[in-house]
Amino acid sequence: MVDFAALKSQRQSGNLDKLTKAIEALNASSEGAKAVDNFWKPEVDKAGNGMATIRFLDVSPEDGEDSLPWVKIFSHGFQGPGGWLIDNCLTTNNDKCPVCEHNSSLWNSGIEANKEIVRKQKRKLNYVANVYIVSDPKNPENEGQVKLFKFGKKIFDKITEAMNPAFEDEKAINPFDYWTGANFKLKIRKVDGYQNYDKSEFESPSPLFKDDAKIEKVWKSQHSLKLLVDEKEFKSYEDLKSRLDKVLGLSGTPVAKTTVDQIKESPKAVQRKVESVDEDDDDLAYFSKLAEEA
Repeated sequence: MVDFAALKSQRQSGNLDKLTKAIEALNASSEGAKAVDNFWKPEVDKAGNGMATIRFLDVSPEDGEDSLPWVKIFSHGFQGPGGWLIDNCLTTNNDKCPVCEHNSSLWNSGIEANKEIVRKQKRKLNYVANVYIVSDPKNPENEGQVKLFKFGKKIFDKITEAMNPAFEDEKAINPFDYWTGANFKLKIRKVDGYQNYDKSEFESPSPLFKDDAKIEKVWKSQHSLKLLVDEKEFKSYEDLKSRLDKVLGLSGTPVAKTTVDQIKESPKAVQRKVESVDEDDDDLAYFSKLAEEA
């Protein structure tokens, strides 16, 4: 449990360094939350454009001072001859995942058609953080609320850049700090059929509020991130393997043969469209690494 007074007094004592090191650890790693009412998603118009202003928030009192103000979640979502597989990936908690193992076998089978299948059913990367909704033009009733926000690598890179600016005349900030952080202007465009966040940016640093009592109220309104990566949010290895076999029609059939047959028998199997394609290199490299370690 975090004490609010301690949170404010200790925020300058290495908190930015702690978060920076955590990001470095994520980037050095080779390596989805289930939908609940607490999640917020910006609405876009018919052209795929949208905008909102949010404030990323520090660690919730429920999660404790040793936690990070975000969680990293991998998930799978794809269709096969036996239906859809939509589940959290067990690698989120550094456990073995049968879907990733299957993808690794496909990627290293030497069959180009198998690699194409992997590209369609690879892991999807998302982060989740608490945010304060400063402005939501499409749904103003959300303004002033604390919500969970799921976002991808592009936005996480924006956070990383704010904490580790590329140029000497730019000052590093901790975007999650209530007093010295900054609002984030979320700008969404549709580019080549996908949502693009390149125009999004942080405003100048400023306190969330001038009144600490208001900040404390927001802090206490946050949602636990640890619950999103709790064991109960993930199927067991055996259950996920069973679902994978049913969706892909594996059932003991050798991997390479099965996937080639699937291409012939089910050419119209569709792949759910994802919002970004930022994570391709990371995940495909991960599957190759799995095979090397086997």
